[in-house]
Amino acid sequence: MEKALIAMSGGVDSSVAAFLMKRRGYDCIGATMKLFDNENIGVEKERPCCSLEDVEDARSVAYKLGIPYYVFNFSDRFKQDVIDRFINAYENGMTPNPCIDCNRFLKFDKLFLRAKELDCKYVVTGHYVRTEFNEESGRWLLKKAADASKDQSYVLYSLTQEQLMHVQFPLGGLSKSEVRGIAESEGFVNAKKRDSQDICFVPDGDYAGFIERTTGKKYPPGDILSDDGKVLGRHNGVIRYTIGQRRGLGLSFDKPMYVSNVDTINNTVTLSPSEGLYTKNLIAKDINIISADRLDGKISVTAKVRYRQKEQPATAVQLDEDTLSVEFDEPQRAVTKGQSVVLYDGDMVVGGGTIVKTW
Repeated sequence: MEKALIAMSGGVDSSVAAFLMKRRGYDCIGATMKLFDNENIGVEKERPCCSLEDVEDARSVAYKLGIPYYVFNFSDRFKQDVIDRFINAYENGMTPNPCIDCNRFLKFDKLFLRAKELDCKYVVTGHYVRTEFNEESGRWLLKKAADASKDQSYVLYSLTQEQLMHVQFPLGGLSKSEVRGIAESEGFVNAKKRDSQDICFVPDGDYAGFIERTTGKKYPPGDILSDDGKVLGRHNGVIRYTIGQRRGLGLSFDKPMYVSNVDTINNTVTLSPSEGLYTKNLIAKDINIISADRLDGKISVTAKVRYRQKEQPATAVQLDEDTLSVEFDEPQRAVTKGQSVVLYDGDMVVGGGTIVKTW
């Protein structure tokens, strides 16, 4: 019997993933990743994500399924590869996506190593995506979920061939309502538990406050500029601003104005009207290509630069082993450095990378 390590967050999705794997005849082990102590991030009470309540919910489901259950302390790695990267991005005028880093460095790296130690062939998560082996190319492919409204392929573009070979996503062909229905029929304690929408280590959404508490730094005020360099006012520290932001500027204008540039070298924030937010071209680094060893020449794709964005037609070129150039057919609004661009061919993920330049 093949063994599978189930990443159990305490939510309904990973619980049903565990149930489905056991029903398919796998020898399952449940595991929750302990990523931080709430007191260490300035949170006084438990939150719906990464809390003691989550551990108890996951343990309850594992007990009901009759499978072993462990809690693995990955807090050091989480600080290094998620929290520190999050802070560094904001300090350099970028807007990070820590969920992508958590998947890349924790679920599909650190947890994979632990799975090998436990002699598990597969790591299993409750993500809504599908995998497929292509006989012609000899490659594993990552594909969108059957339920487009729940598709999470955007946050998993960094999966390697080795990882895709040893991962399973049992929910890829199901809808959320079907998953909740299974959980209710099995009497899982978390069947009606709401999905977490927060970044787990900043549950109140105050990113700047979290960064200041963690680093012990105060980020100095500076000038807010117009497109033509005119001083419009003062900002409260560059870490408080991101491309496309309209609220919290502390200024009033006769038409809506948005953050169009954050310059950490000169400590300035530039505002533009909405039309100043549109760009057609970007460069991405730290790339991963799934559908091939590398992209050959210019290819037509659809691409998205935010999780909730609908893909847009574009042309992509791989410039070197770690660089992509993407040109959209039509200008895109608020393309933001630090976020990821993910390329698609139909429902197949071609690859992606971190946006480092736009124009």
